Amino acid sequence: MNRLYVILAMMLFGIPGIPPALMAGDGPVYAVAAEGENADARVSVQAARCLWFLFFDGQGNLIEAVANPHQRTPGGAGPQAADFLAGKGIQTVIAGEVGGKMADALKRHGIDHRTATGSAADAVRSAINK
Repeated sequence: MNRLYVILAMMLFGIPGIPPALMAGDGPVYAVAAEGENADARVSVQAARCLWFLFFDGQGNLIEAVANPHQRTPGGAGPQAADFLAGKGIQTVIAGEVGGKMADALKRHGIDHRTATGSAADAVRSAINK
């Protein structure tokens, strides 16, 4: 929110140029469906019913680990998980598998998804280097 105030003040008072750091998003870019809450955790086989979502920035740094709020949802976990991730500003979801309903919901949100195995950190590094 503070970034918005700075940008508005710069526009109002005619300060030329907006520093790139203010324009760059500092939120998560990648969400990894994981079996644990740290970067070394294994990528979960299931995206929508994983234990944890690990959020990484564009440089591959772990920003946050969040317990999946839809892990035990009786029905429609995929679309609900996709909505949750879209609300976090995620651009790419990484998991062992992404079900059809979740894939459709991610597509509606403009979120890419890819499959991976191994550690969450390695999966994100691989995605960054592609």
